[in-house]
Amino acid sequence: VQLQAFGGGLVQAGGSLRLSCAASGGTFSGGVMGWFRQAPGKEREFVAAITWSGGSTYYAGSVKGRFTNSRDNAKNTVYLQMNILKPEDTAVYYCAGRKTRYYTQQDYDYDYWGQGTQVTVSS
Repeated sequence: VQLQAFGGGLVQAGGSLRLSCAASGGTFSGGVMGWFRQAPGKEREFVAAITWSGGSTYYAGSVKGRFTNSRDNAKNTVYLQMNILKPEDTAVYYCAGRKTRYYTQQDYDYDYWGQGTQVTVSS
């Protein structure tokens, strides 16, 4: 299974972006899709996750209320709508998938990774 993330870009603080992550060559039905980010000089951190079957969503505290995770089963695609963006949201964003249904915030629990897309928020 391959994941492709896109939708990043440069936006002013307070603005919005929507990231997409498309899966090809297979599905994650019954599994979990996660979003992670890594800022320069920092470790990769969990951002959000969504279960494919029930659509349950989970968020890091730093983005809760501003980011929304959703999925389109027919398109095999997940989305991360990011609103009220802050300069500290600047990072490379990665989507990741795991085929088991249990949600986790640990990046090492995810078996498939997209290539990353840069999000830059200017102040």
